[in-house]
Amino acid sequence: METLSKNACFGGTQHVIKHPSSACACDMTFALFLPAEAADGPVPVLWFLSGLTCTHENAMVKAGAQAWAAEQGIALVYPDTSPRGEGVANDEAYDLGQGAGFYVNATQDPWKPHFQMWTYIAEELPALLAENFPLDMERQAISGHSMGGHGALTLAMSLPGRYKSVSAFAPITHPTASDWGRKQLTAYLGTDEATWTPHDATLLMAAHGFDGPVLVDQGTDDQFLDLLQPEALSAAMAMRRQNGTFRMQPGYDHSYFFIATFMEDHVTFHAEALWSA
Repeated sequence: METLSKNACFGGTQHVIKHPSSACACDMTFALFLPAEAADGPVPVLWFLSGLTCTHENAMVKAGAQAWAAEQGIALVYPDTSPRGEGVANDEAYDLGQGAGFYVNATQDPWKPHFQMWTYIAEELPALLAENFPLDMERQAISGHSMGGHGALTLAMSLPGRYKSVSAFAPITHPTASDWGRKQLTAYLGTDEATWTPHDATLLMAAHGFDGPVLVDQGTDDQFLDLLQPEALSAAMAMRRQNGTFRMQPGYDHSYFFIATFMEDHVTFHAEALWSA
C-alpha cells in the first residue's frame, strides 16, 4: 500500500491510500478516516459508496461525515466507484465505464477484466482493511449516494449478517426498470435479465428485505427522480414491513448539499446500530 496523504481531522486521521487490486487488476484508491479511539483499539466501521462520476474524494471532502464519525468513535471508508487507469475500459458517456462501476462483477467484454467491483467491495477491500488497520470488522454498517445508494442497499441485502445497518441518500432503487440501470446492467452483465435481479434493491427488498434497520432520504426536488424511482423501494419496504424509515425531504435536490444536511442523522443512525451490536 502507498499512503497518498495523511491529515489530522477532528482529533483523528484522514488517510488516502493506493494499493494494487487483484479483483480489479489495477491500482485502486480509497480513503479511510480513523477517529481518535482507533489509537486504543479496533473501532466500528461505516462504509460510504459514492455515485456516478465520483471518486473516493467527493464524499471525503463534501459530505461532512468526519465530524460526526469522530463524535461517535467510528471509522469511515470511502472506496472509489470503479477501476481506473491505462488499459481499463471506458466509455464517452458519464454513466458507463470509469466512474460508473455500479458495484457489480462484469461478465461481458470489454468490462470483465477490471470491473469486478462487487468482489472488491465485498471481499478484497474488507480483507485488506482488517489486516492493516484497527477496525472491528464484526461491527460494519454501509451507506451510499445515488449509484452508491444502490450499491449499499444491494450489498446489505445480499450479505446477511455483514452489516448492522444500511442507509442511502437518493439511491437508484429499481435499476432493472430504469435507464440508470438497464443500460449499465446490459453492458456489464449481458442481456439475460435474470442476472440483473441480485442488483435491484426493490426486488431484493420484496424478496427478503434486510436483517437490520434501514434509513433512506430522498429530496423532493431531485432532478433525477424519474430515474431513481423512490416510490418503488418505498412500496417494497411497506409490503415487506421492513424495519426502516423512508423520508422525502422537501426542497432538496441530488447534490452534496443534500447529503451534508442529513449526514449527522445517518452517522448517528449507524452508530446506534454499531454500538448496540
